[in-house]
This record gives sequence, C-alpha cells and structure tokens, in this order.
Amino acid sequence: MDIITLSHGSGGKSTHDLIKKIFYKYFHNEILLQQGDSGIVDKLNGKIAITTDSYVIKPLFFQGGDIGKLSICGTVNDLAVSGARPLYISVGFIIEEGMKISELERIVESMAKTAESCNVKIVTGDSKVVERGKGDKLYINTAGVGIVENSFDISGRSINEGDKIIVNGTLGDHGITILCEREELNFKTQIESDCNALYPLVQDILSVTKKVKFMRDITRGGLATILNEIIKERKLGVVLKENSIPVNDEVNVVCEMLGFNPLFIANEGKLVVVVSKEEAHDVLRIMRSNPLGKNAAIIGEVIQDNAEKVYLNTKIHGTRILGMLEDDLIPRIC
Repeated sequence: MDIITLSHGSGGKSTHDLIKKIFYKYFHNEILLQQGDSGIVDKLNGKIAITTDSYVIKPLFFQGGDIGKLSICGTVNDLAVSGARPLYISVGFIIEEGMKISELERIVESMAKTAESCNVKIVTGDSKVVERGKGDKLYINTAGVGIVENSFDISGRSINEGDKIIVNGTLGDHGITILCEREELNFKTQIESDCNALYPLVQDILSVTKKVKFMRDITRGGLATILNEIIKERKLGVVLKENSIPVNDEVNVVCEMLGFNPLFIANEGKLVVVVSKEEAHDVLRIMRSNPLGKNAAIIGEVIQDNAEKVYLNTKIHGTRILGMLEDDLIPRIC
C-alpha cells in the first residue's frame, strides 16, 4: 500500500511497519533505538534550554526546503538564539489518511539529514493518523533540548541607548516563497526560502564578543514585531534606516504588488542581533565571514524614547512608525 491509512495509527502491525521502515530507518541512533516510551539521554551539566514548536506549513515542499527541514531548523534556531548548544529533538507527526507514504519518507529523510548536519539527535517521537480531510496531509510538533555553555545575558534586559541592530541577510525570503508557491497566486520568481539552521553563525558571533544584548530568529511577525517586543516598557525606541536593510529585489517587487512590508514577513534563516556599538563592527565582520551571514548589515540603533516606538527612516527621507503585526499576512507559513 502506498498511502497512509487509519490502520497506520492503530498501534498494530501497520503502525510498527511504518515506524520500522520510515522513522527508524532515517532517525537511526542508539537513543531512539532503545525503543522505549522515553529516550534516555546522558546527564547534562549546566543550564538546560528547552523549546517546543509546531509546523503546519502549506505547501509541504517549497523552494529551499520542506516541512521536515523547517521543523528541525526552527527548533535548532530557537535553542541557538537562546545561547544554547542544541543536542536532542523529539518529533510528533499528525498524518492525514491518504497521504502518500513516499512523501512522508521524503520528509523524514530531510529531517534526518538536517539533524545530522546540525549534530543533533532525534531521540523520541510519536505518530498519529487522522481521518481524510482532517489534517491537511501532515503537521509536525517538535521539542528541543540544549545546554547553555556560557554566561551571556542575551534576553534583552541589558539593551541600552546606542546599541546597534544587525540582521544576517535579506528579509522576507521565506514568507514570499511560500506565498508564490500557493496555487491561487502562482507567481513565477527565483525567490527561495532561507530555511537554515543558525547555530554555526551564533557560535561565530559569541566567539568575538560578550556584549551581545539580544538575539532572536526572525520568524512570524517579522523584524518589526520583534523590535517592538524588546523595547516595550523600557523607555527605549529603535531607529531603522531603510536604505541599510537588505531585501531581495524580487521580494520587494512582490511586496509592492500586494501591499506587504518585508519587515513584517516571516523568515526561517534570519536573526536579529542587538550588540553594543563598540563591538558592532566586529560582530558584523564575523557574520559576513559565515555563508549564513554574507549579506549581514547594521540596520539601525537603539535610542531613548518615552513613546517606545520603532521608527523607519525611509528612502525618500521621511519617517514612519512601525507597530506590531496586527493580522496574519500569510497564514500557514511555518
């Protein structure tokens, strides 16, 4: 049989065949193959970072990635920007009856390759099957565990006036890729999702400075929403320079056609760093030396501001206020 049936979720022979032929085949490591109800890992020393996320993207496959790669990268990135070294991931699959087994295998293989490239292990998991029409093929839930190996405070509590804001590359690539690949819009572009694991870049950044004040991967809500979050109730503001913000030309074109702003569009391989002005150029240099940060740029700075606003100095020498995203511009983006 070449499709998922309800029997694959029954806990019987079909379930065990699916686990053996797909999940164990690709998620092969000594912890998972204990085949227990929990993965038993070695003792971890120090502070532990834990994160969880769910992935409901449509379409499942897109230029630059798929829901499997996305789920691993997203989990790794949440740990990395918290200052943690990612170690272990759990995965849960909600599979719709009728999904092609070949598609599921392709996604699982992608997850395994991505996890291996990140040096993390998928150590436990679960799968459930829902009736046809109830699950849109596949949803994935993950949880990640990492160890914090430094004492840096990158929570944003120490952000001050004059700190510089840096991004590692072009904004909006992921969101606009997904938008263009949905049948109802069907734009023809060369845009590709930036879906990537950011841990190597974060390592590079933390190797050259102890004065990083804040890091966050720029996903739903986009850069503007994140910046609004970090200045709230701090009597601080942010000034961005539109001319300094890297955006792919094709992303700009699509955004202008549809009335979108790339500063509110989701990314899956971009981060924002707030760092002291004294060390901003050292951070920028090391970021640009990494393939994941070759287009990095200093795009603004933190200011004193009782109004607690994010300001954009535009290309036509005006100033706009950027609030938080209020509506979901592109649903089912990650």
